[in-house]
Amino acid sequence: MTSLHVATTGSDAADGSAERPFRTINRAAALARPGDTVVVHAGEYREWVTPRRGGLSDSRRITYQAADGEHVVIKGSERVTGWEPDGGTVWRATVPTTLFGDFNPFAEEIAGDWVVHEPEAPRKHLGDVYLNGVSFYEVGSRAEVSAPEKRTEVIDHWTGVADRVRDPERTLLVWHARVDAGETTIWANFQGADPNAELVEINVRRSVFYPLVPHLDYITVRGFELAQAATPWTPPTADQPGLIGPNWAKGWIIEDNVIHDAKCSAISLGKEASTGHNYATERGDKPGYQYQLESVFTARQIGWDREHIGSHVVRRNTIYDCGQNGIVGHLGCVFSTIEDNHIHHIALKREFYGYEIAGIKLHAAIDVEIRHNRIHDCSLGTWLDWQTQGTRVSRNVYHDNNRDLFIEVSHGPYLVEHNVLGSPAALELWSQGGAFVNNLICGTLWLMPVMDRATPYHRPHSTQVAGYAFIVGGDDRWVGNLFVGGEPAAAYRNAPPEGSTPAHAGTVGYDGYPASFEEYLRRIDEQPAGDHQRFLNVKQAVYARRNVYAAGARPFAGETEPLVLDGGSAAVVADGDEVYLVSDLPAGIGDAVLSPVGGRDLERVRFVDAEFEERDGGPAVLATDLTGVVKDLGRTYPAGPLADLAPGSSRVRVW
Repeated sequence: MTSLHVATTGSDAADGSAERPFRTINRAAALARPGDTVVVHAGEYREWVTPRRGGLSDSRRITYQAADGEHVVIKGSERVTGWEPDGGTVWRATVPTTLFGDFNPFAEEIAGDWVVHEPEAPRKHLGDVYLNGVSFYEVGSRAEVSAPEKRTEVIDHWTGVADRVRDPERTLLVWHARVDAGETTIWANFQGADPNAELVEINVRRSVFYPLVPHLDYITVRGFELAQAATPWTPPTADQPGLIGPNWAKGWIIEDNVIHDAKCSAISLGKEASTGHNYATERGDKPGYQYQLESVFTARQIGWDREHIGSHVVRRNTIYDCGQNGIVGHLGCVFSTIEDNHIHHIALKREFYGYEIAGIKLHAAIDVEIRHNRIHDCSLGTWLDWQTQGTRVSRNVYHDNNRDLFIEVSHGPYLVEHNVLGSPAALELWSQGGAFVNNLICGTLWLMPVMDRATPYHRPHSTQVAGYAFIVGGDDRWVGNLFVGGEPAAAYRNAPPEGSTPAHAGTVGYDGYPASFEEYLRRIDEQPAGDHQRFLNVKQAVYARRNVYAAGARPFAGETEPLVLDGGSAAVVADGDEVYLVSDLPAGIGDAVLSPVGGRDLERVRFVDAEFEERDGGPAVLATDLTGVVKDLGRTYPAGPLADLAPGSSRVRVW
């Protein structure tokens, strides 16, 4: 095993030793072999690192890491100087096309499946301008650069709720570009700053750390600051390059990094282009969901399975200021672990919009663990879309998002346990087959059947497709959760889609669903005779027991032993880098106690015909609370995510 060193004082003609380091990370990447470590020393590196090889196993990785105690920045941007005044606070710079090579972000539009373009609005581009690290806003003309409009609030497209802009003065920092043969001209309004005296950068490279070919396995990337990449729109029906990612491989570890300012997506665990690339947009002959369905079968044909794809670890990263996603992935995310990350301020500039935006946005999340992350100030915290099966969302803290958690067109089994969902729009379920255990839910619950998109389900712990079905609704389990308030008017201004149950505080939206499997079968038998239509007319059973409802939240009519209390409050409060759960809970909350819940305590999922299990196939164990306390299986505990939650006022650190 060899250590290859890189330093800003080095030379690519050197030998890569500590005494004679290379100058570029890519030079070390060209030589690194399984078992080697590339040690990068302090400084700023402007390159797209494209590994040549992967490791051979978990114990014979290729590791890229920042030298101990040293700050290493890798950027997809270049510094631009030579700005010329162009009237008022506007400056102009002309850069040669050779700066960009064959990829000019200022000529590339944000486009693809499920992008929503406003009528008559100019298209946005992948380029960006940064003043001392702060990104600008793109405008549609040179005239708008001189007369930018300050924005103090923006409307969330999904909820219709107005958001306060984090820094209204920043919305006056704008740019516009013209791309000609041989050169690109950029006009930018620096609002009084001198761009020749300050640090001004522009996006140049698509990615910062991303292989050019798939199947480079077992690579570790550790301890870097990674920033400023012109990443493209990443829907599930397209190639999904990120600022960093494995590009269709197995066994990567991305840990202890600070990752920010990806134009679209920061970390990609997603699919590659051979399984389809924006066909719905390019061809226009079939809806996007049909191409998405086809991509699942195409991926199987090229080796989408546990042996070749997924099993990545993404942990202890800080990810922020990205236009679309903090973490994205379709198909390539299977069997992965996403833990201990801090993800914030994702898709809040709102320069563009589409239906693939979230702090974490995964399709085909099979046996994925999303645990102990803090996710806040995002357009949507986490969106699990299509084929969420065997996945577990546990011990996460969501707060100050437009929406916290959305699970769409999935059949389960999936687990959501010991989380805090602290935003007004806490949970959206357009799925079936879930289990919700010991969560604190401070906002609304919105239920929606989906009868126009039949989506796949799989054999347990496998990518092998077992069948596909519509989302009738129900087949959910609710045990030991604590609901505290939740005002629908504060969560949504937009009217719900036709056929949707409006958002509610508590589980009352399930009223009318069967409360047991036996009742479900009786309702099926009461339907007119027919092979399949009668199954589409009856909601599936909902299994709810011993949940607590306070501050106006109400239970499902079929629930067993609900506890309804007057008053109470709970909120997530940030204090610097620390996060607290501040609550004032009514007396009597301790009357609803239960033993730790396990997979054998949860009813079998109907469509998939599967149990709630750990990845190894054993029954799921749900005995660790939000703060890491391991519950004694022989004791009882109150509802909610904390083992010692009690009535009265409390302030508990949760991050």
